[in-house]
Amino acid sequence: MLRLGDNFITSLNKVYGIYTLGFLGFVILMAILEVAGVSNTIIGWLFVAFTVLIYALIGVLSRTMQSSQYYVAGREVPAVYNGMATAADWMSGASFIAMAGGIYLKGYPYMGFLVGWTGGYVLVASLIAPYLRKFGCYTVPDFIGTRYGGNLPRVCAVIILVVASFTYVTAQINGTGTVAARALQIPFEVGVWIGLAGILFCSMLGGMRAVTWTQVAQYIVLIIAYLIPVFWMSNKLGYGLIPHLAQFDAVSRVQELEGLLGVKELLPTAEAQAEAGKLAALKVGINDASATAMANWKFFTLVLCMMAGTASLPHVLMRYFTTASVKAARQSVGWSLLFICLLYLTAPALATFTKLSLLDPTVATSIIGKSISEVSNLEWIQQWSNVGFLKLVDGNGDGILQINEFFMRGDIVVLATPEMAGLPYVISGLVAAGGLAAAMSTADGLLLAIANALSHDLYYKVIDPKADTSRRLVVARVLLLFIGAAGAFVASLKLTSILGAVAWAFCFANSGLFFPLVLGVWWKRANKAGAVAGMIGGFGVGFWYLYMVQFGGMTPWYGIDGLRFGMIGMPVSLILMIVVSLMTEEPDQETQDMVDAIRVPKGKAVLAADH
Repeated sequence: MLRLGDNFITSLNKVYGIYTLGFLGFVILMAILEVAGVSNTIIGWLFVAFTVLIYALIGVLSRTMQSSQYYVAGREVPAVYNGMATAADWMSGASFIAMAGGIYLKGYPYMGFLVGWTGGYVLVASLIAPYLRKFGCYTVPDFIGTRYGGNLPRVCAVIILVVASFTYVTAQINGTGTVAARALQIPFEVGVWIGLAGILFCSMLGGMRAVTWTQVAQYIVLIIAYLIPVFWMSNKLGYGLIPHLAQFDAVSRVQELEGLLGVKELLPTAEAQAEAGKLAALKVGINDASATAMANWKFFTLVLCMMAGTASLPHVLMRYFTTASVKAARQSVGWSLLFICLLYLTAPALATFTKLSLLDPTVATSIIGKSISEVSNLEWIQQWSNVGFLKLVDGNGDGILQINEFFMRGDIVVLATPEMAGLPYVISGLVAAGGLAAAMSTADGLLLAIANALSHDLYYKVIDPKADTSRRLVVARVLLLFIGAAGAFVASLKLTSILGAVAWAFCFANSGLFFPLVLGVWWKRANKAGAVAGMIGGFGVGFWYLYMVQFGGMTPWYGIDGLRFGMIGMPVSLILMIVVSLMTEEPDQETQDMVDAIRVPKGKAVLAADH
């Protein structure tokens, strides 16, 4: 039967070069169809169907029954391509769909996500990734369980991994539902299940091998889809060829327009009033210097939580288990950062030009200050309103759309930008395909991280150590199916925004796993009791704080809200781990020698090939 052969690795440049040209050719074909009068709905369907079928085909061709291929792609992925796969794995629906939307709505404070997510890779490269690769594990709980010894640390790590990754994966399935709802003109609740079907096709049969090669393909789609509209808008609005430099003049123009309009944020009337009330209450007895200090503190804590979360997320760290050597793992982190920066440095420009296209009265696509009856007849307003992501509210009854009477969820800013800027619909279809690729690629990695941890670390290592490879892989695939279905169900409930769910996932991960991972590599005195105390204490206290702030009515401590609860969990984890480790017996000599061995960049992996 047809599948990817052994010569596939040696032909990667040729294969993905042809794939890229083929995708660009498909985009040109869609543009021709649009000019020929083919409906936008059909073009949207074709974009989604074509890209999902390509990913599914790669997933089917990558099927395997070898444990090393399923769990770590045979440890043969070149550093450059692992960097691309990691970037796709990393740049989730939050990065592609929601990040520019957050900057569009809130401005500077949301830059903390970009700084933290990017800076987190410095921690990954310097503290964790190369050493886990030298260790030779399959999963993050595999490292925790072997480093600290016994099943209890392994099970604790599995629980934290499942909670963090499941929270994250619901956000990605939410992203696929958002894209499908608009592109296919179907209800959001149906879109999440269509997105899930594509995700499972990519990962069920081939595991990490299939996910790796589909993520490379998805990165190519998402980066093309993200860059083209920004370059197009920059030139269309007269700001030059390079939007990353031109955006500064555009920001000045946006600030000027917002000053004339009298507000700083695009919020609906009711929400604007509520927000104003909150701000007034907060400012009682607080001078400007204190307010500035609090804003700086919140920015710093958000950055710190996102950095530590990046270095703790199992689906990210798993990517570095697939390289051929420790050196390749370190190089792979550098390539990952390069490919990620291509998108992250573009997000502020996209948010700026999108806002400008709506506010500037000299631009044909502007809507603020125009008649609500006129604006409400625009096709993109109607389409996004129909699926529940956009709303116009004539709060003062004058019939003119004010800036605080237009509400658009941040989750759709990127997807709606081509239509808002008056670009051809083919660009909307391209962006939808890119958003779907971003959400699917991360969901693939997250579902695989959960299923692999449960099948390898819980089922194989704890429940049935005698299970053969085929049984373990069957268990992993069944778990993928059930976990994906549960994620789609939770996503359909719309419990929180994409960006909010992602922030929770990062804080779950850093509260429970950051210090057990870092100290497991860098402190030989860290032992089983300390690791268990650190994981349970940090994760438990962080979870409690999130619940109390979000649902229990507790006032956040020192500005540490639900997006930053890792600032509560991480110190608890660190203190407990150090104190309990020092109060209990130190690890045996074999474990300490193992810690020394994983810090040496050369030589064979510490663990056997199949463990």
